[in-house]
Amino acid sequence: PLEMSAKKPVPFLRQVIPVKKKVQRDPRFDDLSGEYKPEIFMKTYSFLDSIKKQEKEMVQKQLKKCKNVEQKEKLRRLLNRMTQQEKAQKKQQELRERELSLKRQQRELAKQGKKPFFLKKSEKRKLELAEKYAELKRSGKLESFLSKKRKRNAIKDKRHLPSQKNL
Repeated sequence: PLEMSAKKPVPFLRQVIPVKKKVQRDPRFDDLSGEYKPEIFMKTYSFLDSIKKQEKEMVQKQLKKCKNVEQKEKLRRLLNRMTQQEKAQKKQQELRERELSLKRQQRELAKQGKKPFFLKKSEKRKLELAEKYAELKRSGKLESFLSKKRKRNAIKDKRHLPSQKNL
């Protein structure tokens, strides 16, 4: 093949080929991905719960069989994380159900011709706390919970008291 010289001057008006810039989009914030609805999401991916349950059982079996101390500790941490995630998911589900029931009650009242009444955040918190106390009382763990809370508050109060050095 014939060799071409690299010393050929560049033309004054050279042709630049435009390269299309790749547009990256984040599905979390893009309207094309649709709106996030937790109810639909939970229904769609409900099969993951059974898979997680199987994995948890498998980890428990491995934990029983394991002899290595480091491996055992790793599995114990993994199992603990799985149970915590499960609890958090249940708590979130209960919160969602509670909100849905409140919405249904408001719709019923609106159908009857009454003015809708929306709870403030503080009121919701109070209801949640009352429900938590009722649950603790049912399970018989109320006394231990209250004693821990008293200890925590006592430590906080001690911190705010002036120390002997300052007097």
